[in-house]
Parts: sequence; C-alpha cells; structure tokens
Amino acid sequence: MKYIVSYEHPHNHYIDIEFIAEKIRGGETLIQLPAWRPGRYELGNFAKNIQKWGAFDENGNALKFEKITKDCWKVFSKGAKQLHIKYNYYAVDLNAGSTFLDETQLYMNPVNCCVYIPDRINEECQMELILPEKYKVACGMKEIGKNIFSANDFHELADSPFIASATLQHNMFVYEGTEFNIWFQGECKPDWGKVINDFFIFINEQYMMMKDFPFEVYHFFFQILPTKFYHGVEHLNSTVIALGPSYNLMKGELYEDMLGVSSHELFHSWNIKSIRPKEMLPYDYTKENYSKLGYVAEGVTTYYGDLFLYRSGVFSEVDYLKTVEERLQKHLDNFGRYNLSVADSSFDNWLDGYTPGVPNRKTSIYDEGSLLSFITDVFIRKNSENRNSLDDVMRYLYFDYAKQKKGYTETNYKKAVEEFGGAKYDDIFDLYVHGANTYEDAFKDALDYIGCELMHSPSKKFCERYYGFKVAETAGKAIITAVYPGSIADIAELRTGDELLLVNDMQVKGDGSGTNLNEWLTYFAANAIKLILTNNGVARITRLIVTKEEFYPQYHIQKRKTSTDAQKKNYHLWAKHPF
Repeated sequence: MKYIVSYEHPHNHYIDIEFIAEKIRGGETLIQLPAWRPGRYELGNFAKNIQKWGAFDENGNALKFEKITKDCWKVFSKGAKQLHIKYNYYAVDLNAGSTFLDETQLYMNPVNCCVYIPDRINEECQMELILPEKYKVACGMKEIGKNIFSANDFHELADSPFIASATLQHNMFVYEGTEFNIWFQGECKPDWGKVINDFFIFINEQYMMMKDFPFEVYHFFFQILPTKFYHGVEHLNSTVIALGPSYNLMKGELYEDMLGVSSHELFHSWNIKSIRPKEMLPYDYTKENYSKLGYVAEGVTTYYGDLFLYRSGVFSEVDYLKTVEERLQKHLDNFGRYNLSVADSSFDNWLDGYTPGVPNRKTSIYDEGSLLSFITDVFIRKNSENRNSLDDVMRYLYFDYAKQKKGYTETNYKKAVEEFGGAKYDDIFDLYVHGANTYEDAFKDALDYIGCELMHSPSKKFCERYYGFKVAETAGKAIITAVYPGSIADIAELRTGDELLLVNDMQVKGDGSGTNLNEWLTYFAANAIKLILTNNGVARITRLIVTKEEFYPQYHIQKRKTSTDAQKKNYHLWAKHPF
C-alpha cells in the first residue's frame, strides 16, 4: 500500500492524495475511509471533506466505481494489476485531531483522510510527501527516504500524525534510552530549559510507575494558535496538542494546561493505546466501537495525568487540588449523575460525548471517571493496608494484557481491583460505576483516608447562589446554561438557552469578557426581580424572589487539622509528598 500526498494551492486547503495498491485480485475491490478516529469516540464523517474521487488502473485507465456507504466505495477492478485511487481532501480545521493545510504547513492525521482496503489492513504502508524544499517533517513513522515514511500496517499509519513546515521548532532529550522529541508549530517562544526540565520530571514519574515504555521514540507535537484554545489527542508514540493564545504559552494557567494535557496524553500511550478494551482490539474504523470502559480509558488517565505532575513536584499541592476541585465541582453541579452512570455514559459517548447534550442526561468519562479512579485507588490502598494501589492494577493490565496483545474486559478490570485490594469491589462497582448516584459520600470517605476533608462555601455569583441558574457571559450576552432542579429559577420556568435582556428594566449588557447581570441582581436583591428574557426569538417576563435557600455551593479540599499519624502516612504513600 502506498500513499502519495501533494498539493498545489495551499490557500484553497485541498490536499491531493493518491492511494496505490498492488496485486489486485478479483473483479471488485472495496475502498474504505475511516468513519471515526481513535481518541474521539464519535463518528467523524470525514468523507464529507472529499471533493473529487476517481479510480484508475496501472495504465491510467478509469475504472467504474460506486459509493455503497457514506465512506466506502466499490471499485470494479477486474483486469487491473494495480489500483490507483486519486482524490482530494478539504483540510481547513486546525485542532489536535484534524488535518490542515495552508501556506505555512501541511498537518495531517492520516486517519481522517487516508483510504484503505479492509481485507488488506494489516499490510505494510508507505507514505511519500511532495513538499516545498525548505520544509521539515515531524512524524512518528520511520523515515526510509527523503520525505518517505513506512508503517507496519494501516493501524500504524492511521495512528501517525505529522506536521510538515519550514517554521517547526524542535528540541529533544533522552530518558532511559528512549528519545523524546518536542515540536512547536505556530507563533511561540518556548523556554526550552524550563520545558525540557518539567517534561523530564513527569516522564520520569510515569516510567517509575509503569516500569516500561510502549514505544522506542516519542513525539510531542504542539500546534500553537494565536487565540484561546485547548485540545489534545493521543497516539501510540506521539500526541498532538493544540493550545493558545501564543503569548501566554510559557506563563500562568496556559503553561499549567500544557503540562497537564501533555502528562495526560503521554499516559494514554499505556492506557488505551496499549491497554485496550477488548471491544477495541483491533479498532474497527467503519463503525462505532462500543465499550463501557471509558471510565478506565479516559477516567484513569485523567486521574493519573494530574497526579503524576503532583507526585513529581511539577505541580504544587495547590495546583493539583485546584484540578481535582474543578472536576468535583462539575460532578456536583451535574444532575445527570442521577440519570446515567459513568459506565453507560461511556457507551453513550458515541451519541453526544463531546457536546453538552440535553440537560442533566449524562456523566463524563473524564470528570466522573477521574473521581472514581481516586475512590478506587483509595479502596485498594485501604483494604490492602497500603501494600497495593491502582498503580498495580495499571501495571498488571499493561504487562499481562497489553504486552500479550490481549484486550481486557470490565470483568478483568474489576477482578484486578479486587485481587490487589483484597476485598470485594461490588459496592463501588454497583453504586458508582454502574449506578446513577452522586459520588459525594464515597469521595469524602476517600479524602478522609488521606487526612483531607471536603468543604463548601457559597457561590460568588448571585444568580447561582440565590436563584439557582448558571450563565455563560460572552459577546456581551448572558445565556442560561444550567438550572438547578427545584430552585427558584426552575420554579420560575427559566431554561437553558434563555438570553437575559432586562433586570427590573435595566439592560443586561457588557463587553466580550462578561456582563453586568450579577451586579444588577445584587443591587435589586432585597426586592422581587422582574426578568425579561428571550428564547427562539420570543420574549417573555418572569419574576424571582430571594429566599433563604441557596444553590450551587462551591467545593474545596483541605487537609484536616486533626489528621492522625496514620492518615498522614496514607497521604505520603499516595502523593509521595509529606503531609
């Protein structure tokens, strides 16, 4: 299998791709384009980006074909020794999982745009790039010639994104004989000393836990954008991470985000790229690959991604607890926790996993999954008297399943937790993995084991605290995004999507960063408030009256002042930091 990638007019964003297959047999050949990409468990419908598509034999003679599904073609290839598929792909989206072309770069995730023959998916592949002379290529595939790369099969090709550009910035280091490459594309000024030092530290922490790398060389590909952005996608020996804005990259929250997502995506090399649910080994690119194990694939990875940074000292205790509090806050603000378990949400991720979806329907494999991982980690530590932990479970899944090229099941995971914990996992499994319940009490118990406690305080936003509704304030508008069930706002029939126009006849307005909504609500707090709202072009009036009841409390984690020596020891063994 060979691919030739070229382009003529980058400002049009069309990439030209030629797919060449040798040894054609039979009268018909199926040509498939993936319907989704691993790392994002929803259908991608990439075929919508193809403008032209044709099939030819080795002599350039056109072959008849017909499209039989949204992303599969049947070519009538009788008599052809070679099959040449020539098509183009519109590449205008720039994020961590997309394919993009302009005057500055060719960035490709092959799984978006490379076709394959389904019954020959395990054959070796080559990709040749026709590029401007000054372009460098950052790629995880083996380079066998000038801009020619080789993959063992389509699975490796599909999992090997690359960036080709004249403006790539690159540095590297070696850890335990393994080469780590860091690439930046886009306007940015990386502080290489700081970046390499911090990356080295958290990579060391991951290796010390997992005892082995599933790759020989690894690449961090960063797409740095001029506007606010945050997105990461995992691959076996690389990750693509899109961040912005450029000017904040090396400071404050954005630099912390860069470290956080980098640690998360690197751990995915073990957890999901190597440790794979049985339903996803191998991937079937033609349809949904349903699994209820998203709470392990994404939840455990999210939990460890942040914990590695804390354990290694890259994150302070304050930095780490802030990330946990954010995930806990999302859980306790989300009434979907009473409607769909995290296991069922894993399965349903294919429906709407990356959008808010209908109100209060589902939970998150990332947020609830990470909280559940902490609860499970403490369950194992507590019942094994700190001899074992979730660390042992992940090593077991890696060495006994991934390294043996076996997929694991939910039963395998549950059994491993019980064996390392020395106790039945049924209560947590039934109540919190497969049950639609709040995690609050279980989370409090887990915190208590390490000498911490959960505190709460009133929301700083008047609309949340006293009325029970949340708003998004952008472009000078205040739009309701959530309503607390049974709250004053709910009784007054406020709903998601409402735009707030007037508070007691005072206009709600603002700039790009916020509005004056909460100022007016606070100002009129002692009185009944008249709201004028609009939704779907229809305006309406409603009234709110403050009561003693409060909603949407803010949650905080802190160490107990009365923690015992045992709790302090537990904390130290868990965090690798003294209490």
